[in-house]
Amino acid sequence: MLTRGKVILFYPPYDGPPLGAPLCLLALASTLRQANFEVVVIDAAIDPDYRTRIECESVDALCLGISVLTGPMIRGAVEVATAIKSDLPWLPIIFGGWHPTLLPDETLSEPFVDVVVRGQGEVTLVEVAEALLQKRSLDMIPGVSWKSNGRRTHNLDRHVEPLDALPVPAFDLTDFDAYEKLSGARKIGYATSVGCPYACNYCTDMVFYKRRFNALSAGRVVSELTELVTKYRIEEVALLDSNFPVQLPRALDIARGISASGVKFRWTFQASTDFLCRMSEEDVILLGKSGVSHMGFGTESTSESVLKLMNKRHQRVNEMYETARKANLAGIRVTFNLIFGYPGETEADRTITFQTMSDIARKFPNVSFSPNIFTPYPGIPIWPQLRELGVPEPHSLLEWMEMPLGANMLPWLKGKELARLERMVEYFLLNSQICRQTGTHSRLRHAIQFVIRSPIRWRLRSSQCFFPWELWLAGLSERLALRRSLVTGQELPKLPASAC
Repeated sequence: MLTRGKVILFYPPYDGPPLGAPLCLLALASTLRQANFEVVVIDAAIDPDYRTRIECESVDALCLGISVLTGPMIRGAVEVATAIKSDLPWLPIIFGGWHPTLLPDETLSEPFVDVVVRGQGEVTLVEVAEALLQKRSLDMIPGVSWKSNGRRTHNLDRHVEPLDALPVPAFDLTDFDAYEKLSGARKIGYATSVGCPYACNYCTDMVFYKRRFNALSAGRVVSELTELVTKYRIEEVALLDSNFPVQLPRALDIARGISASGVKFRWTFQASTDFLCRMSEEDVILLGKSGVSHMGFGTESTSESVLKLMNKRHQRVNEMYETARKANLAGIRVTFNLIFGYPGETEADRTITFQTMSDIARKFPNVSFSPNIFTPYPGIPIWPQLRELGVPEPHSLLEWMEMPLGANMLPWLKGKELARLERMVEYFLLNSQICRQTGTHSRLRHAIQFVIRSPIRWRLRSSQCFFPWELWLAGLSERLALRRSLVTGQELPKLPASAC
């Protein structure tokens, strides 16, 4: 069957191990193919010569679509878009994804961007491709920002499509062997839902999805996952949902359906502790039996004053303990994310968080932690306050590109105070790692842990970090995992020194 035109979809390079082919591009490819367009998916993670391939494919393409997240990922997008626009100025270049949706006018102001697809793009991109094919204006397509003769136009938002109305992402376009070779495991990213009902002041999710929870039916999730796992020999599925168990009955139906199918695979997800705590012990054990191996939680802080500043009134410290306890019963690993340096946070607030989380680590060996310095992402609700506090705000793609994920842009966290926080984080992680370790150790490691355990706990209680002899000694036998993925719990690359 003849196709109506070729659409190239590109995912730029990013930090960290891939979870599989980019789900966002596979979802776009599926609706484009339904409309009889040829789709070429190029992922820089598995195609080191991606620029040459894009240049070759672009010669007879209808358009080039690039998905972009905030941070260093923008660099690859800018480099490719600039080169293609220079060589093939007639080829429309479309940016989509989180960053262009949050900052459409700023993105569209770049000379190498012709169109921005905002928000949910599966239907929008098909309509854009059809308009380009027929050489029609884009002025009647909802969810599009575009420019003509230098004039930028932002069309009305598109009505959100229920996920059940969209086709299965085009997983058949994935080179599973290539991703397995790169990551060491045969796994995929998959979304059963998008959106979260909460309005945390630091979170872009509430801006992108406007607190609307949009989910696939439990039956469809079970059917698709078990078929994908069987067909492509998948070992692990990482759910990309913002908050998987928002609808508890649905979440449990998915776990029951997977168990009943007899198809064995590991799966992981993110959640908030309040939803997990609404589950009974039996419910959480069901999750473990169905294959759940890891859950990530945005706990952020245990200081009541900081949680209030974050607008996380749904987050309670006792539920963090309960989440860890139930997950431990079910044999499920847990990662608690922590945010330090939030505006208004004090040294006393940080000490509370270190002490509480250290107590959780001591009681529940299934818990790991991923501490981060507060990063002001585009569009978050507290930007007016951040501007007043002197936080430098990027105003172009190039400026956002220079911002490493987790970078310290905070004028109130510099010099000795920043160094002190970083040292306390190291003590906290070392103490947590010692609490987690079980089984046989080398005599050296056992001796070092025995010597430094009590002094480290004293430091966390008293917030003292001078003369860090324990860290120097521990360096003989320990390696700290400084950051972890909330989706899988996997260790993430260390941030560059410029981010500190």
